[in-house]
Amino acid sequence: MSALDQIQNDIGTNDVVLYMKGTKEMPRCGFSSRVAGVLNFMGVDYKDIDVLADADIRQGIKDFSEWPTIPQLYVKGEFVGGCDIVTEMTLSGELDQLFEAKGIAFDKAKADQIRAANA
Repeated sequence: MSALDQIQNDIGTNDVVLYMKGTKEMPRCGFSSRVAGVLNFMGVDYKDIDVLADADIRQGIKDFSEWPTIPQLYVKGEFVGGCDIVTEMTLSGELDQLFEAKGIAFDKAKADQIRAANA
């Protein structure tokens, strides 16, 4: 299976996918840590894919999304964005709205805590 086929399969068979450096338990860059931290804190069930473990996936996800940086978040097959976009969406409440619209379970009170801590 090619890297692009694997990416398409992962995005198609998982509701939430985070391509990141490291894992959700042990991120290996600050940007990946921030996005994984938000998802973990909000109790989102997601598949983490460590791009450092496979050079073909690392380049393939950039080609697939036409987005040059990692991390990359996908929700129900749709590319959401990287660290800055996910952070902005979290603070504005747009990420909550996206999760609600797509039927993704998350802890709304935890999302509110993130916003309160950053107000």
